[in-house]
Amino acid sequence: MNPIAPDDVRLIRFDAPLPPLRILVVHNRYQIRGGEDAVVEQEVESLRRAGQTVETLFFDNASIETTLDRLRTAWEAPQAPRGIAAVVAATRAFRPDVVHIHNVFPLISPGVHAAIRATGTATVQTLHNFRITCANGIMMRDSAPCERCIDGSPYNAVRYRCYRGSRLGSLAVARMIDVHRRRGTWARDVDRFIALSAFARDRFLAAGVPASRIRVKPNGLADPGVPKNGPRSGILFVGRFSTEKGIAPLIAAAALTRAPIRVIGEGPLEAMLRDVPNLTLIGYRDRDAVRKAMEAAAALVVPSLCYEGLPMVIAEAFAVATPVVASRIGALADLVVDGVTGLHAEAGDPADLARALDRIIDEPHTTARMGAAARETYERTWTEASVTAQALTIYRDAIAARAAEQPISTR
Repeated sequence: MNPIAPDDVRLIRFDAPLPPLRILVVHNRYQIRGGEDAVVEQEVESLRRAGQTVETLFFDNASIETTLDRLRTAWEAPQAPRGIAAVVAATRAFRPDVVHIHNVFPLISPGVHAAIRATGTATVQTLHNFRITCANGIMMRDSAPCERCIDGSPYNAVRYRCYRGSRLGSLAVARMIDVHRRRGTWARDVDRFIALSAFARDRFLAAGVPASRIRVKPNGLADPGVPKNGPRSGILFVGRFSTEKGIAPLIAAAALTRAPIRVIGEGPLEAMLRDVPNLTLIGYRDRDAVRKAMEAAAALVVPSLCYEGLPMVIAEAFAVATPVVASRIGALADLVVDGVTGLHAEAGDPADLARALDRIIDEPHTTARMGAAARETYERTWTEASVTAQALTIYRDAIAARAAEQPISTR
C-alpha cells in the first residue's frame, strides 16, 4: 500500500470544524408579547453564542394602529408586499446562507419564501403554531380541539369567527391559508420546516406538508444551573389567562383539591381569578421571579384545552427539577410522561385535575422522584447546546437542498 502524502492527509481529515453560517432571522412580533417572541430572541442569542453570524429583521403588530391600517393589512395578508420587499432587501444586503422565518402573519406572509427562493437563498420556517392550516393557530373551537380546516375549507374560520372573534380577521387569515395552499407554497418554496413535537409533525403532514421537508426540533433553554434542594410546596400556574390555557377548569379544580395554587401571568380572564378560594393571584412577574417560584413549587400545572406547540414553561420547570401536571391532549401527553416526569389529567375535567394535584402533595417522595426525572429530561433534550446543534444541522440540510435545486452553470 502506498503511503499517504501530507497533502492527502489534509484532504481526508474529518474533524475540522464546519465554518460558521450567516443566518437572517425574520419574525413578526405579536401585539401582546408571548412565549414565541421570547423563544425567537433566545434562539438568536444561542446561535450567536455558538459562533454563528446572525442578523434579525423584526416586524411589529403595534404598527397596525388605525382602522385603515387594519383593513389594508387584512387585504394584503396573503402576500404582504411591503413586508416581503423588506425581507428581500435585507437578504440581498446581508447575503445569508439561510433565512429562518418564524411568525409571518400578518405583515410578512408565506409568500416571503418564494421571494427569498428567487434570490437563491435557502429558507427554514419554524411552525410555532398551526396557522398554516388553522386561522386561530391552536386548532380549538368552543373550548375543544377542532381539525375541521386541516383537510377542509379554511373559510370555515369565517363562519365561526375563529380569529379573535372577528369575521374580518378570520377572512384575512383564511385567504392567506387558501392562497398558499393552492399555490403549493408549503410543498415547493420552503426548504425545511421545523415542528416542535412529533404530534405537531403528524398534524402538519395531515395538512399537506411533505414529510421530506419537515424536521422535529424542540426549543432550547439556557441551563439555569443545578436545582436547589430547598423545601417545595403548592402548585404553580404560569401563563396567559385565556380560555385555551384551561383557566376555567383550573378555577373549578381549586375548589376540589387540597393543594394550594398560585397563579402567575396576565390576560383577558384575570378578573375570573380574583378572590378564588385556594387560589392566589400573583399577576405578572419577570423571568427571574418565575424561576424562583418554579424552584419553590411542588409541581407546575398546565391545564390547556388546546393543541399546544411546545410550552416553554414545561422546559423551564423541568430545568429546575419541577414535575408538571398536564392535560392529556396533543403534544402535552408526550412532553410530560405520566408517572415519570409528572402526571396527566383529562383536559377540561376539574375533578381529574384535582385528583392529580392531590397526588402531588400526598406523595412527596414520588413527586421528588418525578422532579429528578424532569431535570434529566431537560439535560437530555432541551439544553441550549443540544438544540442549537440540531438547528445548525437543519440549516445545512436546507442549504444543501436549495443548492441541489439550483441550475448548473454551463459556461
